[in-house]
Amino acid sequence: MDFATLKALKPGEFDDAAEGYRTTSHMAGHAKDELDQRITVRLNQAVKGEAADAALKQLRKLSQNFHYAQVECGLLHSALRALASELRSAKKKLNAAIADAHDEKFTVGPDGSVSYPAAGKDHGSAPGGTVTGASGGSAARNANQVFTNQSGQHPPATPPATPSTGVDANGCHHTTTPVNPHAAAAQAIADRIAKAVREATEADDKWAPQIRKLKADDDLTVSSADWADAQKDTRGTAKDAQHYFDQHVTHPPKHGSPRDNAEWWKHLSKEDRDAYISLHPDSVGAMDGIPSDVRDEANRAVLSEKQGEYQQRLAHYPPEPLKWTTDPQGRRVPTREWQKWNAGKLRLQHGLKGMNGIQQRFDRTGEDGLPEAYLLGFDPESKTDGKVILANGNPDTADHTGIYVPGTKTKFANAGDPDAEFHRSEQLWKQSHALSPHQKVSTITWFDYNAPDDVTTESTKPGYAQDGAPALQRYLEGNRAAHEYATGHPGHTTLVGHSYGSTLIGETAKYAQQHGTQLPADDVVVAGSPGMQVGHAKDLGIGAHHVWAMEGQGDDDIVTEGGRSAGLGQHDRIPTDRDFGGHVLASDAKNHGAYWDSGSTSLHNQAAVVTGHNHQVKMQDWGVHHRDPSDLGH
Repeated sequence: MDFATLKALKPGEFDDAAEGYRTTSHMAGHAKDELDQRITVRLNQAVKGEAADAALKQLRKLSQNFHYAQVECGLLHSALRALASELRSAKKKLNAAIADAHDEKFTVGPDGSVSYPAAGKDHGSAPGGTVTGASGGSAARNANQVFTNQSGQHPPATPPATPSTGVDANGCHHTTTPVNPHAAAAQAIADRIAKAVREATEADDKWAPQIRKLKADDDLTVSSADWADAQKDTRGTAKDAQHYFDQHVTHPPKHGSPRDNAEWWKHLSKEDRDAYISLHPDSVGAMDGIPSDVRDEANRAVLSEKQGEYQQRLAHYPPEPLKWTTDPQGRRVPTREWQKWNAGKLRLQHGLKGMNGIQQRFDRTGEDGLPEAYLLGFDPESKTDGKVILANGNPDTADHTGIYVPGTKTKFANAGDPDAEFHRSEQLWKQSHALSPHQKVSTITWFDYNAPDDVTTESTKPGYAQDGAPALQRYLEGNRAAHEYATGHPGHTTLVGHSYGSTLIGETAKYAQQHGTQLPADDVVVAGSPGMQVGHAKDLGIGAHHVWAMEGQGDDDIVTEGGRSAGLGQHDRIPTDRDFGGHVLASDAKNHGAYWDSGSTSLHNQAAVVTGHNHQVKMQDWGVHHRDPSDLGH
């Protein structure tokens, strides 16, 4: 960048290019959504067989191509927008300096030098001269100091003034050099010109290589390496654009509530929203209160990039070190090096398995009427178990939302397994939709806490629930805020807690009350609960008549009675006790994980509460039940 280039520069052209890439990003995103939400859905619904499977595979690859284009063009929009802003700032400073030179009757040369006229007789007829800006660029400098331009040439220095001779008060002769009063002003303007050129050069040097990186391979395949590279592109662009962001884009409130987040997003311009999604998808995707479709878009970008990263790390994982050694007692034990190597590899494999499970849920959209999935949060490395929040249907516009909170042994890696968390939430959606086919229903798997790993030891401790309560409360507040933002009313929300998940719900109700609010839910259903850390249904703060509990058979006793013995329920009460005060629902679950079996009474009862069809629930017949803890003196 030199003076002539900056003078001729039109920053608006970069703005136009940024808007063009933004438009292209939207077009690619729209094409991806059409493939994912309409075309592949219809294929899933209407066609089966090898040909259909092959077609779906190709369509998903095409969707990935569009998704990659959406992400990269979004980054180009943000990069060009930041570059245009920095160049506009430099150009504004340059124009102001040139205007001031014109007002002073100075001449600005084609290389950015500034020429000033000779002084009048009052200043010894000091000759005029030409100065160039110095890299420091602050005060008036020695007229012989020069700025080296891009070609490496040095503009001519100011010619020396003609000396004059005088006599001082003591009669001594001395020589004086007349000073041109224009010289200092010209130097100051020249320094400003040099500084503007330097700022433009720095912007060009920063953004040119970053923008060149945002170039796809010359093939038609979006590989794991491409997505891993996109992750680096996102981080690099966000870092370089941080100053621009800080100056021009309103940041979300620090330590803001979900409602604060919703208000912040509501008042952002569309352009700033796009920039935030492209540069900070991980932050947007995790922000409670933000619309679900926005969080989903951001999290899908992070998911694709994380999958690419993990696949690349596994592909280039170091060779296996020596596995066995002998300890001082002569026993054969694994080496420390191998243990570290194996633990790292397992983390990558488990994380990738969980991410693949999410992608498989996306691919099932349309099967048996299953609605679009919304990825509202995920982190394969969060805490020790990972994190995932996945919705069937948009909860922001749903008439009824069921939020499933899983319990003991839940892991991010296994959430997509058959009969695991995603499957249970899908079963709940299907049954709820069957009961209310003309209403919008959303069911959510919420797993954002460190779940106990052992039924007999860790699950009897309340600490896991106490640690997870703030996150669940915040999510529920965000769910309500996003729904009100979209529809103007809160909708109907039911919390469904399984096993230790019910303990977490109880702790969340207590946490809310301690902070002067209440649980943001209309109904609570618990299945196989070991206790809720409260002694009565009314203590949950939503009304005892809105609390529903069921208990299965077989190994359910290990959990429920174990929780009672460990004191997870106050006064030795668990939710399926009569004197707990809630409704006890009929259940035909044969074991602790069978509450979501298709066609079961247990699943029907959950769906009836979720959809507000309370008159359709089937209550427990105490005459047939294998026991009534209240009657047995508990």
